[in-house]
Amino acid sequence: MSSRVNMGAGSSRSGRTPGLPTPPTGWVVGSYSTYEQAQAAVDHLADKEFPVHEVTIVGVDLMQVERVTGRLTWPKVLLGGLATGAWLGLFIGLVLGIFTSPMWGVILTGLVGGSVFGVVSAALSYAATRGKRDFASTSQLVAGRYDVLCEPANAERVRDELARFGMK
Repeated sequence: MSSRVNMGAGSSRSGRTPGLPTPPTGWVVGSYSTYEQAQAAVDHLADKEFPVHEVTIVGVDLMQVERVTGRLTWPKVLLGGLATGAWLGLFIGLVLGIFTSPMWGVILTGLVGGSVFGVVSAALSYAATRGKRDFASTSQLVAGRYDVLCEPANAERVRDELARFGMK
């Protein structure tokens, strides 16, 4: 039995304006716990010369995952601000140094000014949290599962091919 997903009146394949968000359409031909598995299934179909332009990978049950990378301390914050400010100041100094003479004075001024600005900005930002966020982290949007959809005309063939090779 096949599942049909159609969350809207049409899709980008049926005449909607390109670039605008549109809900996916098609039949579910496979569900996978990781994106890599869904990608491997579509790659397998491409290798077998199936019409993969009719296939869509849809992340279902989206969640934002914040992974803590470490504890923040004043030395780490100030050093990070110094490094960021130094790179920004160096870049601005190089851009302005192209048009001035002597070039090295402008570059050094940009480097020092950027470093000071970076340290002050980082210190003010960290102090404003008042210890309520003493950790660094990265965020990701991930799905609970990844469904592979196919347009109805080829859905049965695609499902059979994925099942034949244990990729259903």
